[in-house]
Amino acid sequence: MNSQCIWSINMIRYINYSMNLKYYFLVINVTEGVISSYNILVECETYRLRLLLYLQLLHTLPNHIFNFYIFFLLIHTKQIQVSMGSIANEDSNKPLHIVMLPWLAMGHIYPYFEVAKILASKGHTVTFINSPKNIDQMPKTPKTIEPFIKLVRLPLPHIEQLPPGAENTMDIQPNMNRFLKQAYEGLQDDVTEILKTSKPDWVFYDFASGWLAPIAKSLNIAAAHYNITPAWNKCFFDPPKDQVKTNFKLEDMCGPPKWVPFQTTIHLKPYEIIRAFTALRNESGGIAGFDLNKAYSSCDLFLLRTSRELEGEWLDYISEQYKVPVVPVGLLPPSMQIRDDEEEENNPDWVKIKGWLDSRESSSVVYIGFGSELKLSQNDLTELAHGIELSGLSFFWALKNLKEGTLELPEGFEERTKERGIVWKTWAPQLKILAHGAIGGCMSHCGSGSVIEKVHFGHVLVTLPYLLDQCLFSRALVEKGVAVEVPRSEEDGSFTRDSVAHSLRLAIVDEEGSSFRNNAKELGKVFSSKDIHNQYIDDLIAALYKYRNPSNSNN
Repeated sequence: MNSQCIWSINMIRYINYSMNLKYYFLVINVTEGVISSYNILVECETYRLRLLLYLQLLHTLPNHIFNFYIFFLLIHTKQIQVSMGSIANEDSNKPLHIVMLPWLAMGHIYPYFEVAKILASKGHTVTFINSPKNIDQMPKTPKTIEPFIKLVRLPLPHIEQLPPGAENTMDIQPNMNRFLKQAYEGLQDDVTEILKTSKPDWVFYDFASGWLAPIAKSLNIAAAHYNITPAWNKCFFDPPKDQVKTNFKLEDMCGPPKWVPFQTTIHLKPYEIIRAFTALRNESGGIAGFDLNKAYSSCDLFLLRTSRELEGEWLDYISEQYKVPVVPVGLLPPSMQIRDDEEEENNPDWVKIKGWLDSRESSSVVYIGFGSELKLSQNDLTELAHGIELSGLSFFWALKNLKEGTLELPEGFEERTKERGIVWKTWAPQLKILAHGAIGGCMSHCGSGSVIEKVHFGHVLVTLPYLLDQCLFSRALVEKGVAVEVPRSEEDGSFTRDSVAHSLRLAIVDEEGSSFRNNAKELGKVFSSKDIHNQYIDDLIAALYKYRNPSNSNN
């Protein structure tokens, strides 16, 4: 046999759609040059070698099928030199290492973790940093990608004004955000040490950690600001400096923004802005004071959880305004998410819920959910419940906050509606419920992640937003003709049971609202398209290679 023998192992197909892995090629010189060849492979193709060994030796994926083809090639010395030279030239495409530090809120942690899992499924390494409690509350990392995600638990420094055990926004009232921000900023030394020792290619940071970009740059590490909300938020909350007037009035903040070069109906209402600032103000009269401009302007790459199909004109506008590349990562819809479907399918709660949904007619149930952080007032809860009852619709209401004992449903509500509705007071498997054929529409507060999940399944929405970003998303959905917003008082934002009932019936069953339902189904096809969102991920990875710090790519 010729001494210049190499083994080529080509993993032609890895049948696991959730990971979306493509082709992997590995070349190992098995004769005299084994050490030098192996070193080059480890340096240039670490993730491919590691993935192959993980799949072949650890056997952690018994439910998946692998097709491997092994070829034996005999070639001459000159050809080997050419082959090894081409491998060495691939050094610029070796796997990336990304450090992520999202804000202390599950609504921020989840979108960061979804990107982390997708990048890990492509063979890249992610170091994911947050507080111990928040890390423990995250979904388990699927075993298929465990080797590529390192979870780092950093305890928050003690802040006297924070309640004991408070580590995220769910643990505090909005007026305590200032102190949670102080605790978050207290992680700087520990995060800096992690960056020094791990020398990643990129740092992904959130709106609240503008301080991280200068630290990364001082260590020759590229920094990407990853914004989990659409581009229209940037246009509203961080207007061009030449548009900011010294006598800026409340009406000027409401919009639509005069500085965007296209027509839009997206706007805020005066009571929404007043309510937001009132909620953030703490006992001493201060507010959290997040420097959004610093977060936006300090990055090497501006990433957004959005798509051109949702807001192409808004993306075009901020791309023109920025000195750094603006890259949408896609919507990260359920079709792109990597989860343990078997574990979810066997969950006892889901088995019980599915049994009830199976008993309902197709598209007859409205799913009602306002996320894990929104705290309704007693008056809003009462009017909402009466409105649901007046609508006459079947419903599944995920109302986890009732467990806290601070809110009460109207007396007799559950008894009167038990034949057509469920009030679910613990964790609910939302994606499983939304995918069920009995669901005909949803009522939502319009958190970004919640909207994406609901529209992904083609569901029409009835919106009842509270926070400013939720209000903007609601107006955008109304503008696209896929949602009905519950009318509120222009004075204080209150709403009535009659307005709730009318909005629900219009969106879900009335003939007058059929266009909303049809539009939602069409938009759902875009939101759920794997081809569209796979392309966004490919573009993201290409941008990470293109714009990383060249001198850091050889680490």
